[in-house]
Amino acid sequence: MHFPFTLAVAAASVAPTALAATYSLSDNHVGSDFLSSFVHEAIADPTHGRVNYVDQATAIAQNLTYASGNTLILRADSKATLDPSGPGRNSVRIRSQKTYTTHVTVFDIAHMPEGCGTWPAAWETAETGWPDLGEVDISPNAMTLHTNANCNMPASRAQTGNPTSNVCDIVASGNTGCGVQSTTPNSFGPPFNAIGGGFYAMERTNSFIKVWFWQRSDGSTPGDLKGGASSINTDAWGTPNALFPNTDCDLASHFGPNNIIIDLTFCGDWAGIPSIFNGAGCAAFVNQNPSAFANAFWQINAVRVYT
Repeated sequence: MHFPFTLAVAAASVAPTALAATYSLSDNHVGSDFLSSFVHEAIADPTHGRVNYVDQATAIAQNLTYASGNTLILRADSKATLDPSGPGRNSVRIRSQKTYTTHVTVFDIAHMPEGCGTWPAAWETAETGWPDLGEVDISPNAMTLHTNANCNMPASRAQTGNPTSNVCDIVASGNTGCGVQSTTPNSFGPPFNAIGGGFYAMERTNSFIKVWFWQRSDGSTPGDLKGGASSINTDAWGTPNALFPNTDCDLASHFGPNNIIIDLTFCGDWAGIPSIFNGAGCAAFVNQNPSAFANAFWQINAVRVYT
């Protein structure tokens, strides 16, 4: 879950071109392409985490961002012991230059950050005027929408995941949003990393938003996801993990042009609460245990957008 932003963002809107469930490859982000197609946001963490987001030059110099060939690494510092009164742990938050409306985003992820107090996220939103243009949390654990008023989800939907809330309005839900918990094994954390990761995909239209996950070795993974196909057919992808229909929510009025964001923070408004961290003192743990974050990194093979 994510919280309001004050940073103004200038981005170009991408017009929808999809016909039915067939989409064409629009943007193929692989390796060093991320360095020009995404912006490193050196901003105060809107979710109040024990993190210090750094700019691109700093991230590259400190090896927190590494892009080459078909690999993008985004990691947190795992060397420094922090002064409790100083900045948080150095980490990375990147945002796409482009914005998208009707589209499909495919995340080919080999490894996601793990470790106590970590809060990695791959999601889409507009940072200006949040949440008036909506938010879709795609990975790693709960698939969730955050919106302004009068957006709800039906209790019964054609999805494999388990709904945790059907109220998307951040005020009415206490910013929990309308979430769906994945029931697919190995969809996040150490189990995900142990199998070499997998694929998350999100389809957004004015009629519905769908999110899928497939393990890398899953024989049911659609062939058009694996090799950067020039076109995809989401009708052939089967039942999604999460379905958010426009039955009780006018998606067209609740969602506008959104950026893709990938980040790694610590503690904060979700990962730092005692029920998640399994005890108090999340910030102190982050300060005092740099080696605990040796595996706190994203390894991303590709982010592909189809419109």
